[in-house]
Amino acid sequence: MLLALLVPLASCGTSALLANVGPTAIELRPTGRGEHSTISYTIGKSARVSVYLTDAAGTRYTLRENEVRLASPDAYALDFDGTAPTTDPILKQKALPSGTYTYTVQATADDGSTAQSQGTITIVGTNPKPPLIDNLVVFPNTISPNADGIDDIAEITYQLPVSATVDLTFTGPEGSVYQFVADDKEGPIPQRHVWNGKTVDNTLLPDGVYTLTLRAQDLFGNLVERQVPVTIAGGGQPEVKITFTNIAPEAIMKGDVITVTMRVKNTGDVPIRTYGPPSGYEYSTDDVFSSVAGGKYVVKPGGFWRIGVDWDANSGGAAKRYPYRWALSPRPPEQWKIPNEEDVLLPGEEAEIIGRIRVLQPETKMSFYVGLIQDGVGFFQDRTGRTIIKIGF
Repeated sequence: MLLALLVPLASCGTSALLANVGPTAIELRPTGRGEHSTISYTIGKSARVSVYLTDAAGTRYTLRENEVRLASPDAYALDFDGTAPTTDPILKQKALPSGTYTYTVQATADDGSTAQSQGTITIVGTNPKPPLIDNLVVFPNTISPNADGIDDIAEITYQLPVSATVDLTFTGPEGSVYQFVADDKEGPIPQRHVWNGKTVDNTLLPDGVYTLTLRAQDLFGNLVERQVPVTIAGGGQPEVKITFTNIAPEAIMKGDVITVTMRVKNTGDVPIRTYGPPSGYEYSTDDVFSSVAGGKYVVKPGGFWRIGVDWDANSGGAAKRYPYRWALSPRPPEQWKIPNEEDVLLPGEEAEIIGRIRVLQPETKMSFYVGLIQDGVGFFQDRTGRTIIKIGF
């Protein structure tokens, strides 16, 4: 790291354009523990200053380029840690190899006068290998974070050859930068991060093309940067509301059927996926959604939504909550998006679902209610439309 500082320097004159140039150490032995040599100088007139190193082959490494410095009795100081910026698009900062370098400090005053001072600094080290980022892959490179279980997340994988400190950011189409991983110490093993299209405070980012920037810096100051595009398309927050429920009749004989009329509306901004027995399907109180139709309607991964009915004395517990579930679709199964398998409820679309339950429980009354279920996520609008059904024998 290179720092420009103002430090006091006793008994220095300021009449010369450039004076009092010199390093605090002419030999630098970097070990990754912050070793550096400070190159200081004083400026007697307002000027633009450049500082660079030249190796034995004549290769130039610029540390400062035409930076404005005001006349001051205090010395300017540049902390040189053995690294230099590069023009390489990947290796942004490199630890210079061992050897003797000529440092040059040049000053050009506002009136056109110039001054220059030179000296040598020797770097003694182990010539560390930079943390080049191998096999950076983002899969998939287009995600649709809308909780439908399809391409909701991107996996970011890569390999580091040496231990390094890693930062990951996403830059949006408008130029805003969103930090994802900061100062993560990672070793020379395969690495994996998962991104869900959200900021660290769980705000979903809008659709667009984002630039993933991965930076890795080792103890010696080598800084490597890789960039890849990632697209968010069809992102959004799913939201469904129950708009109406009715359970009737409220007095039946054991073995009779109650009819549950339910209306739901997609009030979010993304389609939601649904499946299950269609509207009109009849359960008995001895049934469970996962066992009917040969297990066809067992819980699926992927954030599917359904509407269900339960009752207060159900002894199934959390694992069997809402044993009677139906798809949130206004269409017959043969007209579903994937016929007889799954459908989608579009934003703003409303569906009326009719559920039937044949009551076989030996109870005199049962308190039924309705709720929304998102598989693998939870229960929403839980215990809605409670109705007490009296049962005769």
